[in-house]
Amino acid sequence: MVKKRYLLLLVLWIGAFPAFSQKKMAYRLYDARGRAVSYEKMLKALSRQDIVLFGEFHNNPIAHWLQLELTKDLHSLRPLTLGAEMFETDNQYFLNAYLSGEIDERGLDSLARLWRNYKTDYAPVVRFAKSQGLPFVATNIPRKYAAMVARGGFEALDTLPLIEKALMAPLPISYDPELPGYKNMLTMFGDHASENFPKAQAIKDATMAHFILQNFAPGRLFLHLNGAYHSDNYEGIVWYLRRQRPELRCATISTVQQADVTRLLPEHRKRADFILCVDEDMTTTY
Repeated sequence: MVKKRYLLLLVLWIGAFPAFSQKKMAYRLYDARGRAVSYEKMLKALSRQDIVLFGEFHNNPIAHWLQLELTKDLHSLRPLTLGAEMFETDNQYFLNAYLSGEIDERGLDSLARLWRNYKTDYAPVVRFAKSQGLPFVATNIPRKYAAMVARGGFEALDTLPLIEKALMAPLPISYDPELPGYKNMLTMFGDHASENFPKAQAIKDATMAHFILQNFAPGRLFLHLNGAYHSDNYEGIVWYLRRQRPELRCATISTVQQADVTRLLPEHRKRADFILCVDEDMTTTY
């Protein structure tokens, strides 16, 4: 009798705390239509591409962890080239010196302009590239030139010497101010944004696309890390890639955050080929 009473109390106690039995999910993967997909299915699809753009939130630890895991797994399936927005083109020499062992991490940190979250978020991927002898391409335009465009438009770059123009996409670049992503920037930043503001974004997108293609080799998969806005909705970098090499197979990943990751919200669908949906309570790296 005592045993039965104990079991009854235990059942009632568990029932009073339903949250204890709920499955907690830090993230979930979806396809463009909002259907949940396994990592294995995504990996298989991405391994068949020529270029993969991984759109991240710069301070999201789940995105950075998945970037490292995806890098390792793609490398096991295909010859791989890596590239990243987080390295500017004038730092390629120092990045190469680190990859070849000429300088150590302290030397890279002192010579290159590394992002403040480099050690926690990007160093693991760069270390893996070094350990496996993989090329790693600095694709982003040096920030001072993007700032020049933000102040004075594309024309501000015309008087630069050729040695400096070699650090960016060939001028003049194509530019469509009607692309939704560029138009939205004017709305997002309100009075702080001029018509040159999205042009600064475009020169980054064009430069990243240019150096991806310049370092693309048939038979190798190029995995590129960038902020999600640079490739969301197949705009930004993707728009420039397709204008120059429409025959290449290019796939995208985007990162989003939701309170409930078990169902992708409609506004996030079709954002990319695959969507990494992360719990919005996830701790950030900065």
